[in-house]
Amino acid sequence: MDKTERIGVSLDSNLLASFDALIARKAYPNRSEAFRDLIRENLCREQLADPNTMAVAGVFLVYDHHASGVNQKLTHLQHNSFLKTICTMHVHLSHDDCLEIIVLRGRAGEIEKLANQFISLKGVKLGKVNLLAVSDEHDDEHHHKHHHHE
Repeated sequence: MDKTERIGVSLDSNLLASFDALIARKAYPNRSEAFRDLIRENLCREQLADPNTMAVAGVFLVYDHHASGVNQKLTHLQHNSFLKTICTMHVHLSHDDCLEIIVLRGRAGEIEKLANQFISLKGVKLGKVNLLAVSDEHDDEHHHKHHHHE
């Protein structure tokens, strides 16, 4: 792990009180951990603004399983994409509704494009994409190989 550095942050008392209330609601052990998460979240959002950023996403879809061929269309879209489908999970919610969770890895822009195709399918009632920036697999491999030669 990298060296930890201590910094001082000046906040007015109202802002600090609101922040303390927030971290209490979210059950953070301390302010430092909450600050770290806020910083990471903002850095991630900034990275995802670039469509070429490597990302992983959970695409959540609720659809009527009686709707004609939603399942086949979802499968077809996954097979015909530049993205890697890591896994899918299918949950029966009720007599009519199913929840499909599709975990994708690839470039952020491509993930969003495919997720929007899923969500706009006839029969899909609700759709949500949770996108997170991750390091590129190839960079990791290069990084690890580099260390083996040292």
